[in-house]
Amino acid sequence: MSLMPDSPQPQHPPHTPARPSDLPPALQPTLLPLPAFADNYIWLLHNGRQAWVVDPGDAGPVLKALDDLQLSLAGILVTHHHPDHVGGLSALRPVLQGPVYGPARESIPQPFTPLRDGEVIDVMGLQFRVLDVPGHTSGHIAYAQQGAAERPLLFCGDTLFSAGCGRLFEGTPAQMAASLALLAALPGDTQVCCTHEYTLSNLKFAAAVEPGNTDVLNYTRHCQALREAGLPTLPSEMALELRINPFLRCSEPAVVAAVGNEEGAVAVLAALREWKNRF
Repeated sequence: MSLMPDSPQPQHPPHTPARPSDLPPALQPTLLPLPAFADNYIWLLHNGRQAWVVDPGDAGPVLKALDDLQLSLAGILVTHHHPDHVGGLSALRPVLQGPVYGPARESIPQPFTPLRDGEVIDVMGLQFRVLDVPGHTSGHIAYAQQGAAERPLLFCGDTLFSAGCGRLFEGTPAQMAASLALLAALPGDTQVCCTHEYTLSNLKFAAAVEPGNTDVLNYTRHCQALREAGLPTLPSEMALELRINPFLRCSEPAVVAAVGNEEGAVAVLAALREWKNRF
């Protein structure tokens, strides 16, 4: 499905399996979203032999993918402690041949290797930097690919969604604002790999905040076509999110006017989040 000429779209359609570009083409891992529960995605990155998965709340889809693709499980990345992100760990450990990485400041099922802001890990030859992104939970982390020539990966858990952000269960609006600003500063072609298929509901809210934002309207049509075809709307791209995501646009006059609060970006984000909670 192609977009209208003025539609904001990534260089490659969001449903096309993505290939990070640090490595020679023959060695570049392939990225796949594995649907889980009602609206989760477990991200699987594989090179044809080994696989890593991100936030496996359910072991079933992972074990099926490993079997279908004849892959060994080389490692697991965890962004935060919520059950729909860690619930599959115990069932995956018998087939796991490598580490479980997770946030040092959260209680993750043991054993796991705790990670802190700024640390760098290797995932099948790709380098990922750990980012502290509290707000949804107090110790939430993200994994941002480093050194890619184009289209680097971001595994951001429930901090950033396409056209939205996570609820503030444990953190503050100031923490979430700082976390989103950190992610928004990543390269524009960064692939945003969040863990819930919330895009259409988030876009509905974004349209209420900015009814004159044509990027939101055009991208909504694109995502509706993807979902009708049974395809995911993810990954998104950071440059696109900066145009459609009200939580990344808290200094835009239209967003400020929509919430009626001119006390700064943090206050605008707090008002947006409260509005979205009731939307």
